[in-house]
Amino acid sequence: MISTVLFGTLGTRHLALESAMKFSPWPAVLLIIAGAAYFVPQADPSAGRFGSGFDSSGSAATPTLRDPLSPATRDLFSKSRPATVQIEQLGPSENGGVQGGLGTGFLISGDGQVMTAYHVVDGAQLIRVKTLSGQVYRARVTAFDNAADVALLKIDTRSALPFLPLASREAKIGEGVLAIGNSGGDFLQARVGRLLRLGARAGQADFPQNTFEMSAPLAPGDSGGPILNASGEVMGVVSYVRVNDEGKTLTSYAVPVEESGKLVQALEAGEKRDVPAIGLRFDGQHDGLTSPSGGVVAEVVAGSPAAAAGLRGSSYDSQDQLSQLGDTITAVDGIRTRSSNDVIFEIRRRQVGDTVKLTLSRKAQSREVSVPLVAKGSINYNQ
Repeated sequence: MISTVLFGTLGTRHLALESAMKFSPWPAVLLIIAGAAYFVPQADPSAGRFGSGFDSSGSAATPTLRDPLSPATRDLFSKSRPATVQIEQLGPSENGGVQGGLGTGFLISGDGQVMTAYHVVDGAQLIRVKTLSGQVYRARVTAFDNAADVALLKIDTRSALPFLPLASREAKIGEGVLAIGNSGGDFLQARVGRLLRLGARAGQADFPQNTFEMSAPLAPGDSGGPILNASGEVMGVVSYVRVNDEGKTLTSYAVPVEESGKLVQALEAGEKRDVPAIGLRFDGQHDGLTSPSGGVVAEVVAGSPAAAAGLRGSSYDSQDQLSQLGDTITAVDGIRTRSSNDVIFEIRRRQVGDTVKLTLSRKAQSREVSVPLVAKGSINYNQ
């Protein structure tokens, strides 16, 4: 079975989430988004350093290559590496504390614009960027597209920095790709592969769609890093990977970016595009298994539109086992939804500011409620 686990800013954002699911029942094969394939939660953000990616002196890690590269690829890597960066961030955890994470990014202009995956910086209170030379900068988010999983950061610099050009042509199946990232404890190292497919669909409503599928062996820490073609242009931003039950990468995925594309133009114009949400957490263990089937509500976030509309979450015992079933969402605007993924797919087809009519099953009785859609970032899922 293939399922999807989203690793977001501060750890795991589970299958079919608005925020996160209470349970993740999926075994063998996972799709991991940049956080996991690319975003590594840091266990000790309070230990005097921002995370484990920096040594105490702040100097760059020893540059070693994990895999042998061809002379042409090595040359491309050497030229491109100074324009890539390591990203560390701190933000709130679900238990009310503070948690950090590690990802990758790359400069797209000499004045300090950094592109990365949105989930790497989503909800961050503090973002720190480290270059190959060991320079460390504070960064702020200037634009993002949550659905596409791409964000722009800005660092303040007094001198021009090296940067990578974005793709000026369409990608071609079969061409070689070079990724640069921070997985496996490495610091800005190379991973190579080939472009296998264009327009790949993730199969989960809360993952970016129409991505590149590649054979590059990406892993946690590579999230947000560049995918380069042979000309040294960035074709994509690393977003998620498909792994087996042993954690081995089967295929990896990146969001396409082109210099003249609408996504890049919107980001450079400073647009901040969030996804619509209503404030629910879903129960992945019982998802789609009720009668009638639907998205099982595990929790309703306090102060959210869902709470104001009177939706009810489920109850669980001390072992986190279901003790009382809450609402099951069986339709959105009259469209049948047999799982939480269906529910989120229908909600994300709409816009912030719209109102949706949810059909609920509660104690074997059907009822309808109207709920306004708000920007996901406006809901406090960490309370």
